[in-house]
Amino acid sequence: MANSTFTLTNANVVTPNGVLYDGVVRVEDGLISFIGKWSELAQPEQDAWGKEAVDAKGGWVLPGFVDLHIHGGFGADFMDANAESYDKITKFHMEHGTTAMLATSMTQSHEALDRVMVAVDAYIKQGMKYTQLAGVHLEGPFVNPKYKGAQNDIYMIDPQIDWFEDWHARFPGLMKQVSLAPERNNATEAIRWLRAHDVNAAAAHTAATYDQVTAAANAGLNQAVHTFNAMTPIHHRDPGVAGAVLTDDRITAEIISDGIHVHPACIKMLSRTKASGKLVMITDAMSAAGMPDGQYDLGGLAVTMKEGVCRLTDGGSLAGSTLTMIQAVKNMIQFTGLPLHEVSRLASLNPAKQIGIDGYTGSIEVGKQADLVWTDADLDIERVWVKGSTHM
Repeated sequence: MANSTFTLTNANVVTPNGVLYDGVVRVEDGLISFIGKWSELAQPEQDAWGKEAVDAKGGWVLPGFVDLHIHGGFGADFMDANAESYDKITKFHMEHGTTAMLATSMTQSHEALDRVMVAVDAYIKQGMKYTQLAGVHLEGPFVNPKYKGAQNDIYMIDPQIDWFEDWHARFPGLMKQVSLAPERNNATEAIRWLRAHDVNAAAAHTAATYDQVTAAANAGLNQAVHTFNAMTPIHHRDPGVAGAVLTDDRITAEIISDGIHVHPACIKMLSRTKASGKLVMITDAMSAAGMPDGQYDLGGLAVTMKEGVCRLTDGGSLAGSTLTMIQAVKNMIQFTGLPLHEVSRLASLNPAKQIGIDGYTGSIEVGKQADLVWTDADLDIERVWVKGSTHM
């Protein structure tokens, strides 16, 4: 593990204000203490910092990625509910640039979800050396069987506020996002409860109408899960969930930019439609990410991966992805034509803001954690730092 005090030099630094070319980033005790030019430094600082310099060789230095919707990787799933699996997931995705994430569950029994809450809480408290778990994202079971996708409809039920109250009491602040179908009974009350407790309420696996989503947004709904996937599509006389997501600035849209879940043209349309700060990139990665083609499990459902694409063995629905955040960034640039510094916001600052962790991560700014990704000119990763430490 590298020392958490060092200086990155000869770097093209992606900041909230654009790119600082041929820049310097100073890290002291895991925090960013200086961003600027080498020429701005006094000679004593140049002499001292030069001894701890890491030459970025003209490559990019990006803020670490924040993934709000991820189920697993490298053969492990957050539903495994154990530290060994969580180490595998966080190490694999750290190596691909993710420095913070939400442990995302599947539609499962209350007992299985409770085990995840217990396991994530324990994992966070023991101290994490790879990607940092910022909390839990419950995807289901409060969703609609009509748009079940790769979720198990046996466990789909109406939102249970007493579950939220119990978890909030036992694990304060651990629930960061709950994804539900806003047309289900009790959904409006659940959305109000979630937002009153600073938990994201996201539309997911839903057959709602445009009007139902608008009513849910009036109640506080503030996010949409994997936009275009598992939701009613746009028709010019019936805008559906997708139409509401594209046009309602209160709703932040997730997007899986692998070119498989959503056509690149629709990703481009989304990037042009959503207001600034209201689009976040996710992987929705499952345990098969980083693994060879074969048979896998997702929330108790059999999944077949062929040529990197995961589908339910029974029925053929898309089942999560094998995407990494650095590949998502490359794809987003290719699909939309957006410059790197704008795509960086979609992968880091926007999601960090969405779950309230932007005070300490999500951008390269003085005083924030040194959650950094150094790549070459082609965006191939050279090194990743989490809180100023690297395990690569």
